[in-house]
Amino acid sequence: MKLLNYLSVFYAVLSVPLILIPQAYCDSRRHSKRLTSVPNDLTIFGNALNYWKKLEDGWDLTRGATTNSITLAVPQNGPIVIQPNASALVIIDMQNFFLHESLNGDPKGRAIVPTTITLIHAFRNAGMPVLWTNWGMTDYDIINAPPAFIQGFSSDGTSLTSFGSEMGMVVVPESDQSVAATSTTSGPNITIDAGRKLTRGAWNAQPWGDLFKEQVEGVANGTDFYFNKNRLSGMWGASTPMQQWLQDNSMTTLFFGGVNIDQCVFGTLIDAYYKAYDVIIVDDISATTSPLFATQMVDYNVGLDGWRANSTDILPGLMNATRV
Repeated sequence: MKLLNYLSVFYAVLSVPLILIPQAYCDSRRHSKRLTSVPNDLTIFGNALNYWKKLEDGWDLTRGATTNSITLAVPQNGPIVIQPNASALVIIDMQNFFLHESLNGDPKGRAIVPTTITLIHAFRNAGMPVLWTNWGMTDYDIINAPPAFIQGFSSDGTSLTSFGSEMGMVVVPESDQSVAATSTTSGPNITIDAGRKLTRGAWNAQPWGDLFKEQVEGVANGTDFYFNKNRLSGMWGASTPMQQWLQDNSMTTLFFGGVNIDQCVFGTLIDAYYKAYDVIIVDDISATTSPLFATQMVDYNVGLDGWRANSTDILPGLMNATRV
């Protein structure tokens, strides 16, 4: 009986005449009416909940939340108008492992620290959060790390010197742990255990020099937030601790700096772009050990996907922000 019922329905469907809709009709419908929930305004890019507005000069990124918004100068395709309550500065991988001279850290990364601190203070004074995302592996992360990552962080071409390996002791002046102890440094020295490579809580994984003080004080004061990561990107995959925080706090606009600009910084930025955040690279708080063309690649692509600026471009606007 069931089989007969199914057959009856099947033949009934076959008896319905097939109506073909001309392609020209579809095309005319597509161009004559915008999609539901998309504002009928040619200056609006996006939907009712997530959109930019094209201005006569530059872009409004506030998504309608214009109260206490600020305008920031950017060299190209600007200025941009942002909502401080939805904007944050992201500092990436400015760690001892990448910067300290005792660990063969990069001097170009150390050179951008004063400018980075100036911008950190400006964001805090404007009431905007500072986010730190650094390598901070757990044993679980190491066990599940892809082979390419393990190979890429090996010191001697073997897996024994990759993530989680002991990095030994470093000798630094007691008065300034950001430099290596040499015959020219003054005062007594101390010996520090550098810890396991890029693991949570290890000395080699903490921010370098004065940045460590800034991060600790900022987190304690509630202006800064610290997120460990286990990939180059702090925004990879379905979610990360930093991405969850961004969603919970309704952030939309992110400024990026750190090392290396073409690796972890760009990796985090481009994942944020894929996930619908506004992205701005701050060139003078970013550095890399890679050849110049790597930075040029980043600058070119970020110019297409978002904006580029130096801290000197945006500092005047940040100083005009009204804290709420």
